[in-house]
Amino acid sequence: MAAVPRCLLTIGASLLTARAAGRLRRTTNAGSLQGDAFADLTSKLSLSSVWGEMGVEAGMGYNEFRKKVPLQTYEDLAPHIADMKKGKADVLWPGYCHIFAMSSGTTTGTAKCIPVNEAMLDHFRLAGRESMLWYTARVGNTRVFRGRHLFLGGSNPLVAIAGTEPFEAYAGDLSGIAALNLPRWMEKHLYEPGTEIAQIADWSTKIAAITRRTAHADISLLAGIPNWVLLLAEAQLADGAGGKPRANLQEIWPRLECFVHGGVPVAPFHDQLRRMLGPNVNFHEVYPASEAFIAAQDADASAGLRLIADAGVFFEFVPMAAFDEAKISDLGARAVPASGVRTGVDYAIVVTTPAGLARYVVGDVVRFLSTEPLRIVYVGRTQLRLSAFGEHVVEREITDALLAVCRRNGWTIVNFHVAPIFTSSTTGRSHGRHEWWVELKPGTPLTPTGPIIALELDAELKRLNPDYETKRNNGGLEAPFVRLVMPGVFEQWMRFHGKWGGQNKMPHCQDDRVIADELGSALQFAND
Repeated sequence: MAAVPRCLLTIGASLLTARAAGRLRRTTNAGSLQGDAFADLTSKLSLSSVWGEMGVEAGMGYNEFRKKVPLQTYEDLAPHIADMKKGKADVLWPGYCHIFAMSSGTTTGTAKCIPVNEAMLDHFRLAGRESMLWYTARVGNTRVFRGRHLFLGGSNPLVAIAGTEPFEAYAGDLSGIAALNLPRWMEKHLYEPGTEIAQIADWSTKIAAITRRTAHADISLLAGIPNWVLLLAEAQLADGAGGKPRANLQEIWPRLECFVHGGVPVAPFHDQLRRMLGPNVNFHEVYPASEAFIAAQDADASAGLRLIADAGVFFEFVPMAAFDEAKISDLGARAVPASGVRTGVDYAIVVTTPAGLARYVVGDVVRFLSTEPLRIVYVGRTQLRLSAFGEHVVEREITDALLAVCRRNGWTIVNFHVAPIFTSSTTGRSHGRHEWWVELKPGTPLTPTGPIIALELDAELKRLNPDYETKRNNGGLEAPFVRLVMPGVFEQWMRFHGKWGGQNKMPHCQDDRVIADELGSALQFAND
């Protein structure tokens, strides 16, 4: 494709924005859009060995599909993905697959290897473009396309997967795969930090290289996971301002107007980001996963994220009231399509994708704020919640409770993790409390203490979660215990596990003590 002049880029963006705005005004067509996606997917899935043998046929109806195909986990599909990596064709989708995205392994600690074929790359391109057009439609202009877009992703290089020879199979993180498959016009006119720097694996080296390259660049958009963007902003303000003190990134990049974020809840980092990015930067939230691009912001942040229903992925949702991790294969009949969801209900997301994942349980939990249009908020992970004592506390409630306490007292969150502590019980019932590991930024006017934070957290969780309140009131759950840890404990844990930088995330809660005990060891090491 010939190079696209920048003037044509901005004109094209204006035309596409107008069309996107028109589509956004039509709030009731998600069902038909999902019907088209379902028909296209089943026609291709029927040509694969796995789904064809399971009875998937072109033209079949949704109810028949739901009866024939049980819900799938990664463990269910792993043997078939292993065959694909070795060069077997037509396994989960027609043709071969040479590229596989490595997930960050937030829940289990073990990365998953998700197929990314050409059809899936098309999905990510289409959904990514749509999410940006929703932004320009929302703000009413396309000025963001006049500058360059800085993406703070993981390491780009694709690594050959061992043991697949003579077939060529490669693995890398999704942000790297996407960067290596950019259209030429985007790489020429928009993309930063350039492919060479993007391929740097060492996080500190990459940040230093980015600050040098972009110190005098015309950046209009910055994208990345919030906590890693904060590290970049600190480095840029310290080293990338030409030796002049700057208060925020807009003083370095005057046309910076958009911060695209996703991957983790932005709320704990929002106030810091606002100070460091600048007063006029718009926040734009997206919801990409290794399995699919799920949703993006199309209105005020309080409205939630709009489901991307027309980019080739078919969505289903399992009510969390019926969800049982040990009985996934029996829950297929409990799933509902997008047209069957209700507001205020927590659902586990299930996707069928052009990569050949059929009825695949992503592991994320969402709640619908509206059904016309379909807008969601992220609640947490199916495995990242606290229910050892029957309290059913999800990641969003934990985050909201800590954020409320810290904002009330002027404290700034660096990182945190919550786990159960089990105590002996003469009745034989599970008994204990929540243990919070919290790192706050030093230097606040009001000195935080564990007991004060614990008292306020307890009150906030009682307000947010009726089950927690009941357990606390009837003695089934003791008051929480808060450990304030010194700076660097969470960084040490993440570095030890190879999760420092890129697309990696810190699990904020877990129903066992694996991470908590490792944090305890890190704290003991730091004290010695």
